[in-house]
Amino acid sequence: PQTQAGLPPWVGGLGARRMATFTVGDEASVSTKVCEANTAIAMKSGSLPVFATPSLVALMEEAACKVLQGGLEAGETTVGTKMDVSHDAASGVGANIKAFARVDEVDGKKTTLLVWASDEAGIVGRGSHERATVKAERLVAKAKERLHGGLSCPQ
Repeated sequence: PQTQAGLPPWVGGLGARRMATFTVGDEASVSTKVCEANTAIAMKSGSLPVFATPSLVALMEEAACKVLQGGLEAGETTVGTKMDVSHDAASGVGANIKAFARVDEVDGKKTTLLVWASDEAGIVGRGSHERATVKAERLVAKAKERLHGGLSCPQ
């Protein structure tokens, strides 16, 4: 089932309150350097010493969090709910990667962002990312409840 905003019910209720305020077109960027720790080998996502796709996605999410941070109310945060990214080019150890996120659409608690990243030679990945605005304390409480509700890791 989906809530009124088209989000899964676990992201929280839609009670009457002031919502976070994000502006379409707002943009932020973050950077990193490719090193052994963020390669496909280290991330166990491949066998080559190149910037790992999980590292690319994490950098894009970091840029998304950065652009949305200023529009949140006290006690709110955003959580990633969807990521659709292509990793189009390899970047070797020593390359500088810069990831960008731009607010593309705001629909209640759901915010859609365009994300992309580049190195010195050009674009290395691009896509879209959705984040939901949630009450941080409430989400953590629900996660703990879920854990203690009988779900556990296999021994």
